[in-house]
Amino acid sequence: MRTSTVRSVGLSVAVAAALTSVAACGGSDDKGGDNRGSAVVKADPIAALLDVQKKTGGESSAKVEGTTQMGTTMSMKQSGTIDWTDGLTGTMEITYTGGTMADAMKQNGGTGAMQARYFKDGYAVNMGEAFARQAGGKHWINYGYADLAKLAGASGEAMKQQMQNTTPDQGVKSLLASGDVKKVGQEDVRGVSATHYSGTVDVAALTAKNSKLDADQLDQLKKQLSDAGITTEQVDIWVDENDLLVKKTERGQMKTGELNSTVYYSDYGTKVSVEEPPANDTVDFTDLVKQQQGAAGGAG
Repeated sequence: MRTSTVRSVGLSVAVAAALTSVAACGGSDDKGGDNRGSAVVKADPIAALLDVQKKTGGESSAKVEGTTQMGTTMSMKQSGTIDWTDGLTGTMEITYTGGTMADAMKQNGGTGAMQARYFKDGYAVNMGEAFARQAGGKHWINYGYADLAKLAGASGEAMKQQMQNTTPDQGVKSLLASGDVKKVGQEDVRGVSATHYSGTVDVAALTAKNSKLDADQLDQLKKQLSDAGITTEQVDIWVDENDLLVKKTERGQMKTGELNSTVYYSDYGTKVSVEEPPANDTVDFTDLVKQQQGAAGGAG
């Protein structure tokens, strides 16, 4: 397999970012809430968000659509359906629209468009015809969360936990955990009247609080975040009259530029079905890494 092919393999690791942006920057899988009266809820942003967390977290699936930009590294758009009843499953259509990743994909003959299918223990990505021509005719790469965690260290372990416990109400939990949340007011979101809430989240502190990383992993994660220039994020959410999340944005700074994510949620309760790609059309990510290491060793 050509080196350029294996180099392009690394691009699809960022497919995780497409779904991570759907989830916000972390949270536990606790679906607790309270039963405060609506009169109290509307007057107090914290109480209101507890109600939103309970209502949105109590749903099982939704349609999602959005965009993600990570500095000069990549920009992408994504749309699909996700179910979070038992881990996270679903299908997303993802298109890289700019950045160094999109450039590298074009250089390798790719279009920048791919489909990702998410399962409880990992996800698979259809890399398209250009990749298949260099990979023995196989279109799909299979990524196990456990394998990615080993390769990426603490950030990989945090991503693994987040992906396996993700729900749309994580943005709500982020704001609640931050202790910094305010009600902005009523705004229109795609024709729906929604209440806008905003706050600032300390990414490392929130991830540490809501993950099950040990002390060494937390230290490593903080260093990785610091190296990337990621410290705080502004999280904004919009909630409809039924206390369901309809939009979420995250904004922050990285060393490579701005981090900016916008996600829209709709059709709660929609039916989600996802099939494993054919085994004979799939190559495992760990096998590609071994091939790359072997090629590098041979070249040396």
